Amino acid sequence: MDYMQIYETWCSDSYFDCKTKEELKAIAADTEEIEDRFYRRLEFGTGGLRGVIGAGTNRMNIYTVRQATQGLANYITAQGGQAKGVAIAYDSRQMSPEFAEEAALCLNANGIKTYRFESLRPTPELSFAVRELGCIAGIVITASHNPREYNGYKVYWEDGAQITPPHDKNILAEVSKVASFSQARTMRRQDAQAQGLYQTIGSDIDDLYMEQLKKQSIHPELIQKAAEDMKIVYTPLHGTGNLPVRRVLKELGFTNVYVVKEQELPDGTFPTVAYPNPEDDKAFTLALALAKEKDADIVLATDPDADRLGVYAKDTKTGEYVSFTGNMSGMLIAEYILRERKQTGTMPKHPALVKTIVTTEMAKAVAADYGTALIEVLTGFKYIGEQIRLFEQEHTYDYVFGLEESYGCLAGTYARDKDACVAVMMLCEAAAYYKLQGKTLWDAMLAMYERYGYYKEGLATLTLKGIDGAKQIQDRMRQARTNPPKTLGGCKVLAVRDYQEGIRKDMSSGETAPTGLPVSNVLYYELEEDAWCCVRPSGTEPKIKYYFGVKGASMEDAQRRLAALKEDMLKEA
Repeated sequence: MDYMQIYETWCSDSYFDCKTKEELKAIAADTEEIEDRFYRRLEFGTGGLRGVIGAGTNRMNIYTVRQATQGLANYITAQGGQAKGVAIAYDSRQMSPEFAEEAALCLNANGIKTYRFESLRPTPELSFAVRELGCIAGIVITASHNPREYNGYKVYWEDGAQITPPHDKNILAEVSKVASFSQARTMRRQDAQAQGLYQTIGSDIDDLYMEQLKKQSIHPELIQKAAEDMKIVYTPLHGTGNLPVRRVLKELGFTNVYVVKEQELPDGTFPTVAYPNPEDDKAFTLALALAKEKDADIVLATDPDADRLGVYAKDTKTGEYVSFTGNMSGMLIAEYILRERKQTGTMPKHPALVKTIVTTEMAKAVAADYGTALIEVLTGFKYIGEQIRLFEQEHTYDYVFGLEESYGCLAGTYARDKDACVAVMMLCEAAAYYKLQGKTLWDAMLAMYERYGYYKEGLATLTLKGIDGAKQIQDRMRQARTNPPKTLGGCKVLAVRDYQEGIRKDMSSGETAPTGLPVSNVLYYELEEDAWCCVRPSGTEPKIKYYFGVKGASMEDAQRRLAALKEDMLKEA
């Protein structure tokens, strides 16, 4: 059937509820909108679903959620995992509770036990709950930091990490087999509860999660000494971070924590921000105003599902607040952990720092300085979580810390996904450490630049929506593969890594070698003078992403190099 026939079926079939039909009939004259909603089935990628909320096959709604869950249920059944069950969490976005309920009842109808959180919870707590409860899988309903009109559906496996090979491809195959919505089962909640299939969880898991967070603290005694003089401003951006972040800071002893009242309570419409993303400076407008009023040392923001952390810190010389990228805050935490673990004799025998290929190269210098192995993985924190499992299985390394450029990191192995709650905790502890030395986090960052080099990174994105957009993204990647640049930003291209082909090619000799990482539609350019750039399509949005990194002799030199590299790379695009 073409998109118009599918649209008409949704408008008339008794399977779809009246509210859905009313929404669709209201756009009857808008053929462009109908096409966008029905020209394809919302793609279940290697992590799950993400899309605009609304009626249609290319939207997030109870039917597409149920359809995807049926595919997951089929795979769990094939693995014999019904009794282990599935943990389910959701964030503050619109329709998140409803989607979580639909997912649970579909699983229940397939004889699979579910553990659904009683109310919204951070994504990393779901990761923790999967392992704590011994589940075979987990689901979290969230669109992370996407705009308000989006929601999503992420799948985790029994190790607590987002699904990786072979499970991601196998689940994807099962979901694709559920061709008709009528194939997706469901049942009444009362019946599921009566059969012991539907279980509600909450404070018991919260308490266990909180204890694991606090175990990551290295110097709790320093917090007690610095707490009275430290001032922290925090905003959960209407998301899930409010309660767990405030609780862990309070239990560690931080007394001056000021929460942005206008953004404190959960609200899926995100009324005070156009884009609930701590990577966006505009999201900090209210927090920075409160910080100036309170004369705060640090300003923190977590995204709606509390797995990403944005940071500002005070520059005492200018009195202004300086924005930290995810690379900067991640490296501050990493260096603090490595240094203090080494000094206190608590460093494991074979320590490892894990980062993605588009994360700052400063990590290599810091890891080498502290005698720590540096492991690189593909973009996506699920690959960092996968390394924790592999380390444990193969007895190779001891995971110490993992970070990615997109404002996500994890200290400890209690969870297998990035955790803004532990990031807040560790960053505040590091701030207390430096406070007692008369320094700010900005002072500490400058000291790292002086010691390791002025590493700077950037990101540019190009949004290309719809049918034509998807084709343009593929055309751009094909063009980049066919005609690789010889120079970028005034630097010679030394080698090209094509992760789709699994090959690294030396541009001088023409010699090739395996990349050593899984297949992915990513191109990475190694440049002279410790510079690099990378291009890849987004896995969750209709975007193509360009990453850049340089090492300068000074802040100004690094900024100049980065600007030249960015301009040149976008010309190539």
